[in-house]
Amino acid sequence: MTLPELKPQGLWKFFDDLNSIPRPSKKEERVREWVVKLGHDWKFKTQIDEVGNVLIQKPATPGMENRTPIVMQSHLDMVCQKNADTDFNFDEDGIRMYVDGDWVRAQGTTLGADNGIGVATILAVLDSSDIPHPAIDALFTIDEETGMTGALGLKGGFLEGQILLNLDTEDDDEISIGCAGGVDVTSKATYESEVPVKGLKAMKLAFTGGSGGHSGMDIHKGIANANKLMNRLLLVAYDAVDFRIETLEGGGLRNAIPRESHCTIIMDASDCEAFAEVCLSEFEKITAEYRTTDPGLQWSCETFGDASSEVLPEDVQESLLMAIQACPVGIHRMSPDIPNLVQTSNNLARVEVKDGTITLQCLCRSSVDSEKDDHARSISAAFALAGLETDYSGQYPGWTPNPNSSIVATMKELYEEKYGEEPRVLACHAGLECGILGTNYPEMDMVSFGPNIRGAHSPDECVQISSVQKFWDYLMDALQRIPVKP
Repeated sequence: MTLPELKPQGLWKFFDDLNSIPRPSKKEERVREWVVKLGHDWKFKTQIDEVGNVLIQKPATPGMENRTPIVMQSHLDMVCQKNADTDFNFDEDGIRMYVDGDWVRAQGTTLGADNGIGVATILAVLDSSDIPHPAIDALFTIDEETGMTGALGLKGGFLEGQILLNLDTEDDDEISIGCAGGVDVTSKATYESEVPVKGLKAMKLAFTGGSGGHSGMDIHKGIANANKLMNRLLLVAYDAVDFRIETLEGGGLRNAIPRESHCTIIMDASDCEAFAEVCLSEFEKITAEYRTTDPGLQWSCETFGDASSEVLPEDVQESLLMAIQACPVGIHRMSPDIPNLVQTSNNLARVEVKDGTITLQCLCRSSVDSEKDDHARSISAAFALAGLETDYSGQYPGWTPNPNSSIVATMKELYEEKYGEEPRVLACHAGLECGILGTNYPEMDMVSFGPNIRGAHSPDECVQISSVQKFWDYLMDALQRIPVKP
């Protein structure tokens, strides 16, 4: 079965079309042009704001003109992650999808269901002629995944809707009413490389097969962080064997838990066997610790020739390994007010050491801004001890739950009527755009929901077909429940 044959057909058709267009964060030009063309083809008012967000406005269907205008919102960009052995160019290639039972998956890459299903859903509603709905502001934001610059740049007065339906939640029994804020923490330093003495051997180290995942939604699962584990092996081995680092590269995007790390080191040929033995012993301990969350972890160590490249000075190497070891990763604090909600966390997303430059990238999240700032200071303090300078950027606010939200009450009541059980009404530890949008639209009543998506931000990402149908049916009824204008 192909995607356009799945139900609802309109939604899956648009998702199929959407995923044929490369759309990495900060490179949304092609997908934006496509969406704008659709708006013009439908003869709806279509605008692009100063930062590149797209707004398509569709009038209310007959009989719904007296209902409160709504905003349906999703982001155009996607997280671009692939397995090391997958030949794929996110700047040029369309996502290669396939149906696997009740799931749609991609071949060795992220699927883009986050937030492509939301985008496709909105487009299907805009394209429809038989779906009753109030006036719609269809808002397609850019660069949600790497800075939320689209939402941050959206100005007041651009939108006319008064109720926001954000379609970016990843569990179909969940109604999101709040989210964490975040800040990008980037630490850098330069070093004077040293030329190793002749006769040393070079070794390639690889830590692969981590489960990865969303650095907010999956941070509570205790998934292995490949950057931390590679550092752990190097520190343990450094106590037993003298070696020097040529290059160290691990992880990728800030919002993805790093699955892989690669390192090149040099040492005396007589130490290679001892180094491998120490690392293997430690790796066996690691696999035992992570046997449940990361059953696919792999470690490789290969001697490949004489050392030729320049290496880190010994003092720089030692302080760097110590600093990475000290960097807090994972959950810092659970919410004391909301059961099972991660309040504050950090993801050491990217480590890059080569060509005289050290770069460490983290994403620190919290639903409490003051705690987020303090945790970011802890991260920068660890790296400062190694001589790195830290910058903070891409900061965005959290979304504070509104206990008096009428749209949340409506969505909760509707869910109970349709499915005979209460939905989970909660805040999440991911970064949703609602908090930012609420800054310039403080009177906007907001809610977020969506279908079951698993493994977001990793090549294991998949979306459940039956859940998409459930989500669509729920939305259809919700559109008819939008209250009369006040």
